[in-house]
Amino acid sequence: MFHIYDSRTRAVRAFIPVQPGKVSIYLCGPTVQSAPHIGHLRSALTYDLLNRWLTHRGYTVTLVRNVTDIDDKVLALATEDEPWWARAYRVETEFTRLYASMRILAPTYEPRTSGHIIDTQAFIERLIQRGHAYAASDASGDVYFDVSSWGDYGALTRQKPDSIPDSDEAPSAAKRDARDFALWKGTKPNEPASASWPSPWGAGRPGWHIQCSAMSHRYLGPVFDIHGGGL
Repeated sequence: MFHIYDSRTRAVRAFIPVQPGKVSIYLCGPTVQSAPHIGHLRSALTYDLLNRWLTHRGYTVTLVRNVTDIDDKVLALATEDEPWWARAYRVETEFTRLYASMRILAPTYEPRTSGHIIDTQAFIERLIQRGHAYAASDASGDVYFDVSSWGDYGALTRQKPDSIPDSDEAPSAAKRDARDFALWKGTKPNEPASASWPSPWGAGRPGWHIQCSAMSHRYLGPVFDIHGGGL
């Protein structure tokens, strides 16, 4: 029996995959705004070791590691000579080169945020329909997640919604609650047209928080075994 540390329960427990003999892993990959640092490589190495060990134990592993190539930080560092998409691709190749130099195996899938706009929009629409998200009241094109709509919000970090600090995003009068965060960001006047896609709420791009939800669902379905990343 294989045992693993469960960060939700903060205990070591027997690992029983959703599908016998198969393991599905989603790893939050890098936001490719600048060169890799040791923390990025540590994350990839940790899950490479887990991937190799599970494979050694006889499991068929599907490992998805995303690339966030459209984001506030990527746009902020773009220039006229190097637009956001060119910078993102250049930095992504730096990550790939360093992964290879450390003999880290390539993931089964390595999706980019910019390639999954439709998936993200469909996910946001579902959240709106279920009462967990709402379009901004100021016609900005923004869509926010409604923190108060989800009773278990904060459970993974063992926090209650009342104790969670306000979102690190800029304050907005269009929010119902300061802790709500953007799922879809309406196009801003200073942003390039290439960083915007049409949507039911107005032209814009995905917020940082929703991307992995949409891509993990696309490649692994609504339930998978291991989610890695963050701390």
